[in-house]
Amino acid sequence: MKIKSFFTLSALTMSAATYAQETTSSTPLQISGAADVYYKYDFSGKPNIGTSFANDQNSVSIGMIDLALKKTTGKASFVGELSFGPRGQSGSLPTGEALNGDNSFHIQNLYMSYAFTGKLSVTAGYMSTFIGYEVIVPTGNFNYSTSYLFTNGPFQNAGIRANYVFSPKIALMVGLFNDWNVYKDVNGVTHFGAQLTLVPVDGWTAYLNVLSGRAAGAVGTGSIYDLTTFYQLSNKIKIGLNAADYTVANHGGGHSGAALYLQNSFTPNFALGLRGEYFKIKDVPDLKGSSVTSVTLSGNLKAGGLTFIPEVRFDNGSTARFVDHNLDPTKNASQFSLAAVYAF
Repeated sequence: MKIKSFFTLSALTMSAATYAQETTSSTPLQISGAADVYYKYDFSGKPNIGTSFANDQNSVSIGMIDLALKKTTGKASFVGELSFGPRGQSGSLPTGEALNGDNSFHIQNLYMSYAFTGKLSVTAGYMSTFIGYEVIVPTGNFNYSTSYLFTNGPFQNAGIRANYVFSPKIALMVGLFNDWNVYKDVNGVTHFGAQLTLVPVDGWTAYLNVLSGRAAGAVGTGSIYDLTTFYQLSNKIKIGLNAADYTVANHGGGHSGAALYLQNSFTPNFALGLRGEYFKIKDVPDLKGSSVTSVTLSGNLKAGGLTFIPEVRFDNGSTARFVDHNLDPTKNASQFSLAAVYAF
């Protein structure tokens, strides 16, 4: 979890201690990746739940293939990650298809890091965001469908950031960033972000995140405050929580919500996970916001690098945001999906 794409954020934050070797030794080029396909059926017979990815109705569809490269030489390292397919391109980069209708790939990560000391490292480039619990690459999530918090939060942040490890239990990241999800910024580097990582006890990690700035064309400064935490209660049981509040100044709206994750590994090859989420769009002048509650039950059946994810999901809105089989507005929606995800 907390990968934003194939690295855990804790590994990125703590990486200074790994990179800060006084040698100039070079590690072999590391190659990893993932691929996924899925089938989804909305019980109304119509596409309904508008979260990210896996939106094709009654179709065997592809997600993406993801290829990641990593290399370290002495104190310097780089990560490059490309994804091909609808989940990795138009689903991850809001203007992806508009930039080039024939383009089917997306740069998930392209950044360089340097460890100045055993505690301090600096990273610059295009990076998976540090905000939130869920990630783009499906191998980083237990559920196959994504939360509303994920869909409405940033996917990536281009910029420069410094990570400082105070101790094995406390680390801090601060940085300057572009607008959300863009390779280049049209109105300059306008966002400030920070993350405080805490490890109160073994098995419990918490991330306190903030990202604030004025995007191009926005009516005011947007600020998101995010808590992401998980606790490994035992070898089999894991509990996670994501809570966030996003507000745009000058009555520009925003959203808030929370998602609770409960997972139980019954055997090394079989686990069940339940996600419950409440999400609310904030009021803006002359328009009252709405809310939605979602419950998702997912299974993980593993065979080597392959994971099958059968899933059922039930969403209920405060307003009639969905449609029934006659295309009439309704407050409820439900769906079933079966995904196959391979990690290598």
